[in-house]
Amino acid sequence: MSEPSRSSSRSESKVASALVRFRVMAWIVGVLLLLVTAGTIWKYAGDDERLISIAGPTHGFLFIVYIVTALDLSFRLRWSIVRTVLVCLAGTVPFFSFVAEHIVTRDTKAVLAGQDAAPSA
Repeated sequence: MSEPSRSSSRSESKVASALVRFRVMAWIVGVLLLLVTAGTIWKYAGDDERLISIAGPTHGFLFIVYIVTALDLSFRLRWSIVRTVLVCLAGTVPFFSFVAEHIVTRDTKAVLAGQDAAPSA
């Protein structure tokens, strides 16, 4: 009879791990996107492309990792397609990845605590 509880605790542990990976990537991608934005402004205002030439490709690569972590979490929590797409797109707009991270963390912690949280987009 302890088998279902063991399985349940394993899946909760996997969701918690997926949440941590998502949170880390959301912050990294968010900071890099702010650097890309600043670099773009600096490129045209100061005629200097150094920041954008480093932050741009780095953000591009890590954005793919962000998408993978968001998809992993969405499959584990059985998100709707709309919610999954919105969370993935949050990494493309400055500051939105921070908002998405906050909402996803709040809702996921509620699910892990056993509450029936209505997911926010």
